[in-house]
Amino acid sequence: MLIPPDGTMREGKRPGWEHGFYEKMRRKLKTKRGRKLYAQRKITVEPVYGQIKYNRRVDRFMRRGRAAAQSEWRLVAATHNLLKLHSHWIADTA
Repeated sequence: MLIPPDGTMREGKRPGWEHGFYEKMRRKLKTKRGRKLYAQRKITVEPVYGQIKYNRRVDRFMRRGRAAAQSEWRLVAATHNLLKLHSHWIADTA
């Protein structure tokens, strides 16, 4: 069973859900080119999240609040990128 995006916390529709950015994106994804571009996410973006969540075992935020979670995510992403740079640097010098 799918849960609506806002659950029962909001009266009416989410702002922009109809006749806004979400509708525009849905139209783009229905095209052949849109489906092809969205499929590229599996190759480019999604593996990063999988590696961070599974290999580095970062599956939840330790701090509370949006700003704290955002700063924690930036730290995780920065360390991910530093590890990538380090492994490429080690491979190039060997």
